[in-house]
Amino acid sequence: MELRAAEFFAGIGLMRMGLDREGWSTVWANDIDEKKREMYRANFNDDACEFVLGDVHGIDGKDIPDIELATASFPCNDLSLAGARHGLAGMQSSAFWGFIDAIKSMDHRRPPLVLLENVAGFLTSNNGNDFRDALLALNRLGYAVDTFLIDAARFVPQSRQRLFVVGMKAKDNRLQEETITLLQSDLRPPALADFIIMHPEIRWAVRKLPFLPSLTLTLYDIIEDIPRSSELWWSQDRCEYLFNQMSEKHRAEAERMMAGSTWSYGTVFRRVRNGRSMGELRTDGIAGCLRTPRGGSGRQILFCAGKGRYRVRLLTPRECARLMGADDYKINVPLNQALFGFGDAVCVPVIQWIAKNYLNPALEEIRDLPLALAQTCTKVTYKVVWNQEAQNHD
Repeated sequence: MELRAAEFFAGIGLMRMGLDREGWSTVWANDIDEKKREMYRANFNDDACEFVLGDVHGIDGKDIPDIELATASFPCNDLSLAGARHGLAGMQSSAFWGFIDAIKSMDHRRPPLVLLENVAGFLTSNNGNDFRDALLALNRLGYAVDTFLIDAARFVPQSRQRLFVVGMKAKDNRLQEETITLLQSDLRPPALADFIIMHPEIRWAVRKLPFLPSLTLTLYDIIEDIPRSSELWWSQDRCEYLFNQMSEKHRAEAERMMAGSTWSYGTVFRRVRNGRSMGELRTDGIAGCLRTPRGGSGRQILFCAGKGRYRVRLLTPRECARLMGADDYKINVPLNQALFGFGDAVCVPVIQWIAKNYLNPALEEIRDLPLALAQTCTKVTYKVVWNQEAQNHD
């Protein structure tokens, strides 16, 4: 069974990396960022994949090869608070409509599956209207849709919740009434389940999914062994400045770490609170969400303490790669370029889990389904219960 993918908004290629692990071949990729393409090519320097550098709005479907899957991890800037919530009409996130136009122009060659990825704020952007419009756009292209949330912290020690949408190709719009039980779980928490129930005008194809794994790693497991003499470690003055930026609560936690007999690790982000830059320390063994380094607040800081001392430095590109599940990713670019790449990327084992548990079996079903059944799109009436087993799975 051929598993060919086209990767829109390819970035540095972590979507591809996750798909590769489950038998997919990426045969076409697109991104507008030349520096990200540089990192992509350093890791996937092959002739089997055409990389088109340019604006997605300029893509014509006739230039995309035959594929089974199109992925779109489109810009999240306008869907978050950081982007002032301009939504799908914003300068960056409006690239989604370029993706839709490209798939539309593939006409009868549209792939049987599409996969969208974005921040959790996509669900509530513009009071939920942006998400609704995006799903209806997929419906108009012939896709019934499903959606779920996954936090990368189920796979790697990084808090990174992302919203996913899978579109499955439907032959036509004939409807069949069916009542199913929608199980709320960590994959479809109440807010997402409520959205599904409140939008019967959307053509849904909700799929039962297995439990997510429990995290077995901690921040300690991804830390590089950087010599104390390295210039990566901050000067004493710079360390003290960060320490003094912490609130009383966070300083007390830092002092608790310092009092330990062994070294322990936490991460710090700088945030503006009441007009003042503050250092906020996280010590639960999980890093905060990697971001693109726009300004000082985008750079995540490693705080190491124990034996009465502490030291501080930025997370290294290799540590960021490990936090994205891309441990062996080749990194031969400057620090900021690497941080931009990983901050905009997807978590590799999350994509691998989706491919294994959703995309691969769904594609088999599409191909094996008798034509008469494939031509029926189901209109579902949902009965919602809380999946207690899922709640207690951890």
